[in-house]
Amino acid sequence: MSDLTRWDPFAEMRSLQKQFFGNDDWFGLPMKTLAALPTTDVYTNDDKELVVEAHMPNFSEKDVDVHVENGYLVVRAEKHEKEEDKKKKYVVRESSSSFYRRVMLPKHADQDKIDAEMKDGVLKVMVPFKELPEPKKISVRSKK
Repeated sequence: MSDLTRWDPFAEMRSLQKQFFGNDDWFGLPMKTLAALPTTDVYTNDDKELVVEAHMPNFSEKDVDVHVENGYLVVRAEKHEKEEDKKKKYVVRESSSSFYRRVMLPKHADQDKIDAEMKDGVLKVMVPFKELPEPKKISVRSKK
């Protein structure tokens, strides 16, 4: 598999920048949140499919959006919670969390057959590869 994905040295940095600075101020995040950043595993399964596993324990499938955009698989998740309790000293308690990852798809990805499932806080996206045609053998004859 020589041309699986094109390496972009700044893609992960842009993803992290969007995750940290998109909705929240970097310095406003508690250290607990920084330590609990979700992990994403990207691997191939027997050279038949690309698998993206995003570990998102605090999200449910209704919080998650998976789509293809300009040759990239984009995974986003947002969760907003609002609690009002007159018995406590605060009137409104709000929290939000977000997740963003972007993975370049290989040229032979079958974008029409992408499947995603969520189980036990892990989103698994399977991107099957199109069958590539076998190389055509061309016979070489001698010229007399």
